[in-house]
Amino acid sequence: MDKLRDCFDEMVVYKDLKQNSTFKALKLPSFLRDWVLKKFEDEDGHFDVDELSSFVDAYMPKKEEWLKIKNRIIVENERVKILTKISIDIDIKTEEITFSLPDFGLSNKETVIEPHIWDTFKKELVKGHETWGIVELGYRQPDDSAKPKIPGKIMLTGFTDFCPYSIDMDFYKDVRSEFTTDEWINILLGAMDYNAEGYASEEQKLAMLTRLLPFVEKNLNLIELAPKGTGKSYVYGNISKYGLLTDGGKVSRAKMFYDTARKTLGYITGHDYVAIDEVKLVQFSDVNEMRSILQGYMEKGRCDVNGFQVSSDAGIVFLGNIETDNMDEYRNMLTELPSLFQESAMVDRIHGFIKGWEIPPMQPGLKVSGWALNTEYFCTILHALRDDITYRAIVEQLVEVSDNGYERHIEAVKRIATAYLKLLFPNVRSVKDINAKKFQQYCLRPAVRMRGIIQKQLAILDKEYTKDEKQMPTFYLREISDED
Repeated sequence: MDKLRDCFDEMVVYKDLKQNSTFKALKLPSFLRDWVLKKFEDEDGHFDVDELSSFVDAYMPKKEEWLKIKNRIIVENERVKILTKISIDIDIKTEEITFSLPDFGLSNKETVIEPHIWDTFKKELVKGHETWGIVELGYRQPDDSAKPKIPGKIMLTGFTDFCPYSIDMDFYKDVRSEFTTDEWINILLGAMDYNAEGYASEEQKLAMLTRLLPFVEKNLNLIELAPKGTGKSYVYGNISKYGLLTDGGKVSRAKMFYDTARKTLGYITGHDYVAIDEVKLVQFSDVNEMRSILQGYMEKGRCDVNGFQVSSDAGIVFLGNIETDNMDEYRNMLTELPSLFQESAMVDRIHGFIKGWEIPPMQPGLKVSGWALNTEYFCTILHALRDDITYRAIVEQLVEVSDNGYERHIEAVKRIATAYLKLLFPNVRSVKDINAKKFQQYCLRPAVRMRGIIQKQLAILDKEYTKDEKQMPTFYLREISDED
């Protein structure tokens, strides 16, 4: 780990999740916890528990404390600072700029950003659909004498970016060359809060890392079926501030894509991925409507909702627990899932399958204890890698496919292989930078296996997929000459 600290310097924090109960009690997602650690830890990884807890109490209130905060802002006329995510909206007709605080249920109708405040902080606030930071809130008093009347609203009076440092992608890519593949795999696991030494094999490690693929590749749709206790929810709900984990339950078009009544965008907009947990128990409010919209979106990254065009680069990840007897890729593994997943047209649009039973159940020995990459920095890096198209170009140059291959199989394999390349070999800038055997071992073969399971399930569901033209094509590496 000395090498890790030497190379990444300030982007490394000391994580002791095996023994330290402080953060367990605070119930912070990993990216928030590491942000706080970076703020309070000394060079030896020590921090003052009381000082840290006081900061969390002051700036990171629970949702149920919102009424107290409103009282301080509106009644007591205080300026209140809290660390949270903020979403900005600009009204087309009135040009009024408003914001919402999703974690506290504060809507745009209740807020305003005055022009001088907007001019000061707009650069940070327009980074994405939702932005994390320390927001300062005040109150604009109502004025009934004005014409038209000015209603009382909560104002944004200040903003400090959650990520005040700039991400140096070239540095991150270059520093990968300082580590072996094994070392890099261990670093990625540490960034995810896992102890690499707790895994029995490289296969187990790579199975865990597969969960990160939608973090780095746009519009990548996956399904993971597994026994309970393997950490699915933890990865998708804690590692990235750019992703969203839903609790399952009722899933509607309005929540997922667009609410026509409120004219508000759904989960799919502004996130890198939407992970639907406990998919076995999910109830779709209108199965026919969701079938049409989901299939369209998963195919093209866009859909039409009553004439309103919704587009996003968020992948959709389905997470489910199934019985041990059904964990067999050569039989129908989808029988326990809702009827939507019994349809080949839907399953065909899922790019790859994660065999979650290959990931060991969570236990103390798998929790990180030592120096590791700051998760907040790590998730920001993964988010930035989504925009880098050079990796897909490299995959296109490297991979050849047998004639008459089914297009969805080809696209799925290339998309997954691209994600693996970004994750495991970010230092690669051209085909000459990657060892062909390693690309085949760590990127192409796993991608083929993940899509291959989808193909087997399709063939079980629908005889159409047993025909030659719907079979998995052969993928092989192209020989690269010096001129390439």
